[in-house]
Amino acid sequence: MNKPVAGVLVGTVLGVIDGATAWFTPAVRPVMTGILMGSCVKGMLVGVLCGLFARKVHSNAAGIGVGLALGLLFAYLVAAMPSETGEHYYLQIMAPGFVTGAIIGFLTQRLGQSPAQTIRS
Repeated sequence: MNKPVAGVLVGTVLGVIDGATAWFTPAVRPVMTGILMGSCVKGMLVGVLCGLFARKVHSNAAGIGVGLALGLLFAYLVAAMPSETGEHYYLQIMAPGFVTGAIIGFLTQRLGQSPAQTIRS
């Protein structure tokens, strides 16, 4: 399994877990299905981008940094959208997205195989 595929798998699982943390905000419980689906897609995007990065750069610190940045970016884009009540939930959305992105970035560095290097003469 290559790194982008590993990133998609890890991102999907962690995205669902990230979305499940919305249960702790009672105001959004009626729309949990949409939150779970959106977090799953967000996790897959972060995973595939971190996986593509991991194919080129072999550094845990850099992978975690890219995962943090991408997780925070996508979480911000979601948090900036107003909810049905017109409120924004920046902390509730961005904190788990930040942590999830870091974990995805780390795991994509550790899991999967890099492409075989060809020997040129």
